[in-house]
Amino acid sequence: MDWWQILLLIFFSLLALMILRVPVAFSFLAINIVAAIFLWGGEVGLRQLMGSIESSLATFALAPIPLFILMGEIMFHTGIAPRMIDTLDKWFGKVPGRLSLLAVTGGTLISTLTGSTMASTSMLGSTLVPEMERRQYKNQMSIGPILGSGTLAALIPPSALGVLLASMGQISIGAFMIAIIPPGVLMAILFGLYIIIRAKLQPELAPNYDVASIPLSEKIKATVVYIFPLSLIIFLVVGLMFLGVATPTEAAAMGSIGSLLLAAYYKQLNFHTLKLALIGTLKISAMMLMIIAGSTGFSQILSFSGATSELVRMIASLDVSVTLLVIGMLLIVLLLGSFMESLSILMVCLPIFIPIANTLGIDLLWFAAMLLITIEIGTISPPFGTGLFVMKAVAPKGVKMGQVYAAAFPFICLDLLLVAIIMIFPQIATWLPTLMRT
Repeated sequence: MDWWQILLLIFFSLLALMILRVPVAFSFLAINIVAAIFLWGGEVGLRQLMGSIESSLATFALAPIPLFILMGEIMFHTGIAPRMIDTLDKWFGKVPGRLSLLAVTGGTLISTLTGSTMASTSMLGSTLVPEMERRQYKNQMSIGPILGSGTLAALIPPSALGVLLASMGQISIGAFMIAIIPPGVLMAILFGLYIIIRAKLQPELAPNYDVASIPLSEKIKATVVYIFPLSLIIFLVVGLMFLGVATPTEAAAMGSIGSLLLAAYYKQLNFHTLKLALIGTLKISAMMLMIIAGSTGFSQILSFSGATSELVRMIASLDVSVTLLVIGMLLIVLLLGSFMESLSILMVCLPIFIPIANTLGIDLLWFAAMLLITIEIGTISPPFGTGLFVMKAVAPKGVKMGQVYAAAFPFICLDLLLVAIIMIFPQIATWLPTLMRT
């Protein structure tokens, strides 16, 4: 069979398995086993596949993944986020779109704690939506900001999806964790500006209401108790990596220890919450490690069949600019994001996109940052973005799926604007890692 026939057969087989609701990791494992036997022969093929799985998982570089997940699970199950949001609320006065801005600010900070888009969307939705509904906020200014803020979780460390992308793309995990900070902050700023401007132009979407005056001493006290300790954990994760004091694995371990100590300080650490955090960590980590194993085998099969080299050669010979090729790859990811979840997109696209980027001399930090944002856009893109269904689950009764789609649209546009800005100004993603101490 020609390489393109093998490639089409693999992708249509994957599509068929996903339509049958076979879990992503098992879909890729099944394809890998069949392809290994077909390409390399029975026993030899299976030995080759097992060897690739072992080499892909037996690496110290993957250690940050379960540690970052454990950190987020501890924060999630000990209920630290609601206290943080209450503290932030004390500092907001009568600004336009007050609760919507609180969703963005809270989402930014929650992102540094959970690293999970779904967890962030769920926490913000269950915490803020009832109050927004009571204050007569319209869906555009309640559901929309929460959906947008949920995507920040992948762009602000610790980001489990970011670690996975860097690991699968053979990019420095520490450098990539630092590289995605400026895009994440810029995304939050864009969201905040949009909310303020729209609340000014259409005040009926986010009605003003009287806010009780809170003494400055109470605000400072709440900040010291609930925000300052979180900033220390952020420093343990991001600051230590940036200063070159700790590797990503060591920083993740320090963050996990810090989250345990913080939960104990708030008297929320008990056997039940620790058990839930550990079970959640094991489930998510096992899923991610299986995906990495499947992706490695998938990459080897594509390479051995000649599909990767032929695709790279064909694309490199096209008489178009590198920018247009990058836009084309991002458009493919954007299209897939409307139908597939983030991890599936990574597994399908990275084995093909990374060799192309290397051949064309594309800066991988710059490309991976835009790729991560585009993947996250998929989580809130109709019709099947996973964030949309999480939001629907926590939204008030009577909210239709079409209303959730409409609320997400402006924030999808803002995310696309951010991708365009980074494409024009690559330094947004590449400058900060150059300042890291190694």
